[in-house]
Amino acid sequence: MTFTDIAQLLASIEEKTATANLDNIRRTMAYQAFYERNPEIKWAFLASMVSRNAGWNMTDLQLDMFQSLLSARIRKQLFSLYERANWLIFSDAYPQLLLYEAHKKGQIDMVEHLRHFRVSVFMEETWQRYLKEGDRKQLLYCLIINEQHVIGSPVIVQPFYKNHIFSRWPYQLQDLFRLNAVFFPTLDGNLYGLYAHHFTSVDERIEIGKKLSQLLFDEQLHPAFLQFAKLAPYTGSRDDYEHFGRFRTTGSSPLRTCYPVISHEDNIRRDWYKYGGIKRSWLISAKKKRHQPTGSVFYWKRKLMKVAALIKKKSKAVN
Repeated sequence: MTFTDIAQLLASIEEKTATANLDNIRRTMAYQAFYERNPEIKWAFLASMVSRNAGWNMTDLQLDMFQSLLSARIRKQLFSLYERANWLIFSDAYPQLLLYEAHKKGQIDMVEHLRHFRVSVFMEETWQRYLKEGDRKQLLYCLIINEQHVIGSPVIVQPFYKNHIFSRWPYQLQDLFRLNAVFFPTLDGNLYGLYAHHFTSVDERIEIGKKLSQLLFDEQLHPAFLQFAKLAPYTGSRDDYEHFGRFRTTGSSPLRTCYPVISHEDNIRRDWYKYGGIKRSWLISAKKKRHQPTGSVFYWKRKLMKVAALIKKKSKAVN
């Protein structure tokens, strides 16, 4: 390719990334479409399914239950946390995916152009190794490690989120009782998933990412998860999967009826890898386990939250 051709390709990747990163629904479907074209890049499917869960958590904040338990300010801050973290990850990861796709087509040497998109040196080394050795699991784990560091400084230790979310009782309560779940549904109504815990710890976030990948690509379950993703339209409402099973969330609405498009500032990012490196434990496979449906526990906790919301509402009415 000529210099002009390369410049046009890079500009096209920038444009496609910006367009697909407008909201949670677009980025979710962009990840999934990429995975369907390139099934060897497992992280893309993991990202799409985790992104679905982010959308469901966003619309949950508009439910009567959460409106009773949390102030409008706290709900707005929690939405901002979900949106900002997912926007940052997509803005870093999606150009890598599109560069890889162009590399596969013989259009470009992707490693030479990762720095154009401010990708970490860690991922430069990772992609170079993957293109040479083809270790899909190592690439998956490295992408998990990278994404969790990408949101480190701008989100996890950012003073606004640290002071207004992570140090406040709503976050600490849900963390204590493990109320935040990531689910992978199936068309037969089952929900498989894990409870996120200690979100402020990069070690814990990486570990949950590895465990979720193990679940998502379980030989017995993966076909059902992929079938759901392909056949169940994604709107951001929990009705996306609840109408297949016995659980219901009254009042769950599509994401685009709940929130407008959010504009983000893309601040200059420092390369996290240059300031800390990685731990060997992050590349060790999660222990294998037998996975069972987990929806019942989640919805039992939801019932308790509804009771707490009702008690709080009655208390306000009396006062």
